[in-house]
Amino acid sequence: MVLAAGRGERMRPLTDSCPKPLLEVRGQPLIAWHLQALAKSGCTQAVINTAWLGEQIEQRCGDDFEGLRIAYSHEGRDFGGALETAGGIARALPLLDDVFWLVGGDVYVPGFSFNRQAFDRFAGGPHLAHLYLVPNPEHNPRGDFALGADGKALNDGQPRFTYSTIGLYRKAFFAELPAGNPQGLKVPLAPMLRRAMDNGQVTAEIHTGPWTDVGTPQRLAQLNAT
Repeated sequence: MVLAAGRGERMRPLTDSCPKPLLEVRGQPLIAWHLQALAKSGCTQAVINTAWLGEQIEQRCGDDFEGLRIAYSHEGRDFGGALETAGGIARALPLLDDVFWLVGGDVYVPGFSFNRQAFDRFAGGPHLAHLYLVPNPEHNPRGDFALGADGKALNDGQPRFTYSTIGLYRKAFFAELPAGNPQGLKVPLAPMLRRAMDNGQVTAEIHTGPWTDVGTPQRLAQLNAT
């Protein structure tokens, strides 16, 4: 699943007329980098959630993107706006398999492999989520989570790392929310992750390759200037 429903307030005025996942980095939309990587890894289908200017995303990506079948969860059309991260995922769960990749549509992470070995390893284990963490960027110096020696993601501890927005999840992670989120509840993901971490249900690893949260026009310009 590719998260693509946000308004992109910090990217204004660029996002006033263009959804953030369609902003171009080095010649193609941000979201295209993820869809190409998913297709290259052997994935055959993906789900994209939309809200702000979502019709542009559907027009650009279509129902088939380089062999990857695309389904859409239209939060804007159905509820008038984005449902926050966990609410949006819960809404899309009927379209997803029991285990699925999740990635934010507004990060640039060339070279990341959504590989089958990692998927199978997680699917064969007992945990509810597996996160990919990155070294802390300048705009998030305190990080989000720590990583234990046993591979568990931790709320507390040092050193701390930033959640890349890439992870593997089970549908069971979202069991506390109504199936399919028919009421359109707006639910953030971070508190759910922290509760699951406290219960030892989340693992993590460090991704050391290139990664950028394309959160401001300045970061976008820097990427396109290099």
